[in-house]
Amino acid sequence: MAIRLGDVAPDFTADTTEGPISFHQWLGDSWGILFSHPKDFTPVCTTELGGFAARKAEFDARNTKIIGLSVDDVTSHDKWKGDIAETQGTALNFPLIGDEKHVVADLYDMIHPNANDTLTVRSVFIIGPDKKVKLTLTYPASTGRNIDEILRVLDSLQLTANYTVATPVNWKDGDDVIIANSVSDEDAKVKFPKGFRKLKDYLRLTPQPNK
Repeated sequence: MAIRLGDVAPDFTADTTEGPISFHQWLGDSWGILFSHPKDFTPVCTTELGGFAARKAEFDARNTKIIGLSVDDVTSHDKWKGDIAETQGTALNFPLIGDEKHVVADLYDMIHPNANDTLTVRSVFIIGPDKKVKLTLTYPASTGRNIDEILRVLDSLQLTANYTVATPVNWKDGDDVIIANSVSDEDAKVKFPKGFRKLKDYLRLTPQPNK
């Protein structure tokens, strides 16, 4: 069954490269990013895991834990670590789930039979501290993910969780944001003391409120 936005992220227990975890307990009060890669010892996956490892501090700064998964076992993951460090210049510094029995892959609908009936696609799930799914992305095996974009949407999700705003096209941290239509002009003057520009009654821009 497909996971939809607002659903509680399915809980599970699993072995990882950093020991056994219970997923919800492991997340604690943090945000989380669960992402799958199709197979160990493959080129695109190697670059992705090295890329996430190199930028882990940026996720840490956003109170966000990252965790990977494939249908290979933990022993395979551990053997692969050396290749990641050697070729990408950064050692793996977050856990990888061994999911050889497809338990987590089935819970999160990560195997798409019309693409491949045994390997996971490149799924991304961003999960909030309330354990609800805030974003899903699905890439084919041939396309590596864009970490800048994942950080961008994480910034947007964290901002809009705390303020009655939305983020416009191509928004990035520090840009102006859109005041939600549920906020009247009078309330907006109080909520957004930096002021706002009204382009249309339904389109009001204000400086990012947490900057």
